[in-house]
Amino acid sequence: MTPALNFPPELLLKAQGIRVAFFDIDGVLTDGGLFMSDQGESLKRFNILDGLGIKLLQKAGITPAVITGRDSKALRGRLSALGVTHAHFGTEDKYPAAEKTLEALGLGWDQAAAIGDDWPDLPVMRRCAFACAPANAHVEVKCLAHHVTATRGGEGAAREFCDLLLVASGRYADLLKEAAR
Repeated sequence: MTPALNFPPELLLKAQGIRVAFFDIDGVLTDGGLFMSDQGESLKRFNILDGLGIKLLQKAGITPAVITGRDSKALRGRLSALGVTHAHFGTEDKYPAAEKTLEALGLGWDQAAAIGDDWPDLPVMRRCAFACAPANAHVEVKCLAHHVTATRGGEGAAREFCDLLLVASGRYADLLKEAAR
């Protein structure tokens, strides 16, 4: 099976050598909206395409890591189901959390990519070798990003980010063939 997905060569060059991918949650893996129950519990909607993208990153040897300003039982459950073991919850200052993850993995910023949608994501995104933003991200975040996805957060933006990293790593075609067997 021949891949139909295609990214500009200069974008793929920028994304080569990535070993860790940082994800924000609200506005990236979700649409950024919050549903609040009567008990004050927040509910989130996740896109299944994004989840498979995260699993494919792991198969390709790229570690997904989450740094989010919020925390919830639903979020922890979703990340656990995806096998994400590097996660920082309730973290407003995301830079130190990213530094901890890089140190734990023995990696540098030149091996890191990030996708974020708002100002708290900027310190991590600006240090990464490759930065991405969903179509609905704040204008300042989109201006910093190397790539702005065609889709919005919670609607496949994270999957587009994952697919781009997989193509840049040279693993996309093999993973597609494996899936199509």
